[in-house]
Amino acid sequence: MENYIVSARKYRPQTFESVVGQQALTQTLQNAIRQNHLAHAYLFCGPRGVGKTTCARIFAKTINCLHPQNGYDACNECESCKAFNEQRSFNIHELDAASNNSVEDIRSLIDQVRIPPQIGKYSVYIIDEVHMLSTGAFNALLKTLEEPPSYAIFILATTEKHKVLPTILSRCQVYDFNRITVPDTIAYLQKVAANEGVTASEEALNVVAQKADGGMRDALSIFDQLVAFCGNNITYEQTIAVLNVLNADYYFQLVEAALRHDVTKALLLFNDVLNHGFDAGHFVTGFAQHLRDVLVSRDPQTLPLLETGDAIRARYAEQAKHCAPMWLFLALDILNTCDINYRTARNKRLTVELALVKLCQLGVPQTIPSAPSAPSKEPVAPTKPAKQPETVPAAPSAPQVPADKPVEQPKAAKTPSIPKVPGIGLGFAPKPQSAPSSTPNQNEEPKKEKNDPFTADQLKGAWVGLAELHKSEPRLRELIENYIPHLIEEHTAEIQMPNPWQMAEMRKAMPMLAQQLRQALNNDLLHIQLVQAEYSQEQMAFTAEEKFALMAEQNPDIAQLKESLDLQID
Repeated sequence: MENYIVSARKYRPQTFESVVGQQALTQTLQNAIRQNHLAHAYLFCGPRGVGKTTCARIFAKTINCLHPQNGYDACNECESCKAFNEQRSFNIHELDAASNNSVEDIRSLIDQVRIPPQIGKYSVYIIDEVHMLSTGAFNALLKTLEEPPSYAIFILATTEKHKVLPTILSRCQVYDFNRITVPDTIAYLQKVAANEGVTASEEALNVVAQKADGGMRDALSIFDQLVAFCGNNITYEQTIAVLNVLNADYYFQLVEAALRHDVTKALLLFNDVLNHGFDAGHFVTGFAQHLRDVLVSRDPQTLPLLETGDAIRARYAEQAKHCAPMWLFLALDILNTCDINYRTARNKRLTVELALVKLCQLGVPQTIPSAPSAPSKEPVAPTKPAKQPETVPAAPSAPQVPADKPVEQPKAAKTPSIPKVPGIGLGFAPKPQSAPSSTPNQNEEPKKEKNDPFTADQLKGAWVGLAELHKSEPRLRELIENYIPHLIEEHTAEIQMPNPWQMAEMRKAMPMLAQQLRQALNNDLLHIQLVQAEYSQEQMAFTAEEKFALMAEQNPDIAQLKESLDLQID
């Protein structure tokens, strides 16, 4: 019975042309051999399974070939090539630095360097996982690495270049190997499958390539595993079952459910995913990757970023037609936030389900609850925007800067009656209706202005309630919380602003805030005026004592709190 050889060894490249996904590097090495411009030390770095050690062996075999073809290909017929193919060559020395990382191991290697080759021109020393060498071993190698004998060539291989000493890097030609792309991996696996008499669907090989993450050795190992399970016919369903990969159909169905605002369907799909034994955290990252692939499928310029087969690519392109870009941006942001919160959440399932509910609610118009009011007055839950008053009375005696100027425009003015809520009304919200005709209907009676009485406490409660509506706008929320209006007349309130910068920010937001406040209090006669406090450069505080003094001047309760608790200023 013939011994079985795994595909990673059986199909290991023997020439530079057969190396997958590293054309630029192999071409450079071929040109160096052809022109006889060989360096004394090379550093091959890159992810695992991309061909670093393979290229080192091919390079060592080629430069020792007695009759090279085309100037850069080994003939496989001379004594040197036969010795290499039969693994009995004394010109190539391989050292695993992971287990031979001491100074004594490097000294033993240096002693071997003194022996010239018996067959061929060069003695090649391949040191794998060179980043595992100790600092003393690196220092012992320095001198020999910089000035080796004319017949000695060092090839260092590592997956972590940043751990190699800069003094070593400066003595080597550095070659950075790339991850092998998904299309290249699929094409190579198709060749292997044809040689082995195995039929494999492109969707199955795409899953293998994605699972290998750019490493051909990993891809071939997974391929052998699938052959052992499936036999000579590898299907997509069997592949995802063996590799425990979540079926992409779940993600496509989840996107369709979110576009239909079907919360029930989304939650049931997620429950099915959990019942099949998949981790919720992996589900979130996989769903985010799916939405990312849908996003890049919308534009032909970003389509190369989608590393998948043609069949799956067509399915992504079809779903991308139904997804607005803004919807995809917001959905990705929701899933990214869920992924961050998932690691620290106690109820992890609820965290993911809440994210799915938010996805399904994107584009659904929502009503804004009324601001909180005093217990004696029932809260008002407005369902329609309050009518914009034509004139707003102002107190002429007090020095003021009017925040909400009189509006003499119809209802289609810029000032909204309901604040902007992020994630709502993007992608699927109905288009705004056109402004009503300026000519009123003769049959309609003019609406009366709302004039419900309110107290100072109710005004304060309604104002504080606006902060919750604008919690996604930190700067505006901070202004609302720090500067509260004080009732000075029956329908007039005043806000003292400490400096011009905050005054300018509040002035921009005041038309919207005043309209929301009138709506919450059910009083269209309410007027808010902004008053600039006396300001000078001397008011700017820099030290801790100056800051505390300024705070105590604006709020005497702080000074009283400091005295009662016997606090010290740091």
